[in-house]
Amino acid sequence: MDFSTYIVLIILSIAYVNRVSIKATMADASSNQFAVRAKLHYDLEAIALASTDYGHIIRDTPFAVLYPTHSDDITELIKFSNKCPLPFNVSARGCGHSVRGQDMAQDGIVVNMLSLKEQHKNGTGITVSTSGHYADVGGEQLWIDVLNATLQYGLAPVSWTDYLYLTVGGTLSNAGVSGQAFLYGPQISNVLEMDVITGKGHFVTCSKDLNSELFFAVLGGLGQFGIINRARIVLAKAPTRVKWVKMLYHDFSIFTRDQEQLISIKGPDYLEGYLMMDYIPVNEWRSPFFTPYNESQISSLLKKYGILYGLEMVKYYDDETANLVDKEVQRLQDGLNYIPGFSFTRDVTYVDFLNRVRQEEIALRSGGLWDVPHPWLNLFVPKSHIMDFNAGVFVDILHSKKMSKGPLLVYPTTKTKWDDRMSAVTPDEDIFYLVGILQAGSFDNWQELDNINNEILEFCNRAGINIKQYLPHYTSEEDWIKHFGSKWNTFRERKARFDPRMILSPGQKVFDSV
Repeated sequence: MDFSTYIVLIILSIAYVNRVSIKATMADASSNQFAVRAKLHYDLEAIALASTDYGHIIRDTPFAVLYPTHSDDITELIKFSNKCPLPFNVSARGCGHSVRGQDMAQDGIVVNMLSLKEQHKNGTGITVSTSGHYADVGGEQLWIDVLNATLQYGLAPVSWTDYLYLTVGGTLSNAGVSGQAFLYGPQISNVLEMDVITGKGHFVTCSKDLNSELFFAVLGGLGQFGIINRARIVLAKAPTRVKWVKMLYHDFSIFTRDQEQLISIKGPDYLEGYLMMDYIPVNEWRSPFFTPYNESQISSLLKKYGILYGLEMVKYYDDETANLVDKEVQRLQDGLNYIPGFSFTRDVTYVDFLNRVRQEEIALRSGGLWDVPHPWLNLFVPKSHIMDFNAGVFVDILHSKKMSKGPLLVYPTTKTKWDDRMSAVTPDEDIFYLVGILQAGSFDNWQELDNINNEILEFCNRAGINIKQYLPHYTSEEDWIKHFGSKWNTFRERKARFDPRMILSPGQKVFDSV
């Protein structure tokens, strides 16, 4: 690092400590150009983007935003922070799809990872190995781009999130879950190797066999140990089409029993479940599955039962298996106990199925309903208490208050597909349920919806339901210790090893009180 660079970065640190304008400070600094200085942005647009997220609940303002063009820019920034008497925080931001400010850095530096993606417009950020059945993918790449790139070779990742316009680094820092998790595990279970920039500013290649402690720390590590620069993702032969089936239930016990049966025989290629409430008109679902006549029938059921539970399963196929898929779907349905006559099927392309939420996003954006507060609550609920959860949360809280609007998801997965050496935590049972209470509110009422979330958490605590939050949000060390349980000491030791000055990912607030 040349002397000019060093002087300017010292000024950056002083500006952080004294809360003065970095922009003005940099203007008075040496005029010599260098990579980091030229790529720090202080304009209102950059700061505003980095000060909010999809949740629209938290607002933390950074001093500056780094728009890197190479991983060396990130490494240099983190190394300098380590040299400062009082280091400034650094947070990596992809698409900003967190809901509680997890990718923000109050008074620190936010790294706009999508800036790296702009350097790869020719596709060099994704490299596919057909012989090894893997893809080397930049942490800044979107999953939709990974899908499109790998499909050119007839391959695709095996585990997904429901929404594909998220960065690879972002989902791997959490887990990455969807209806394929019972078969293949979360996305973090399908990574072979990574390049990581640690909290010390070291660029490290890691895998299960090489620098394994860092490898397992980063997967599900909430960005606390390093910024993912590259991930090697497992691929398999890609199908071309899917049979997509939805079935309705009014009895929760039968609904969960059928779900558990399906994952035990590994019959579907995807399985999720959802709730329909009688206070939300069926036509608001805008479901291509339902005709107006179907909507009328479902409305009658909702009026009778109050809540309906939808089981959603998919079978993949291609030209070679097209003549078998209908029989396979029928075989799976023969063992189920959904409401007779309430099974609905669509035949769509593999891409259209995986990218299904994008169409919902477009519709919500057109109605001004996308950029609104999202006080989401995502939970892992142990199977032994899922009936209690249904009665206490779905029925007594959500249905009785009739306030929650947005998808309500509930479906099982298996713990055996999660590697316990990773930072991500799950309940201590072989089967647990993924519950998504994905509320959308207004800037006037989001607090009321968040109060419902707190009521749900309090109910679980009183009822002795040992839930784990996915995409967790806590404000005290005590809560984080409870969250990580037996993994807390390991998590803390890894922080001391890979980010000893606690520079990375301050928005998670894991070590605020330490």
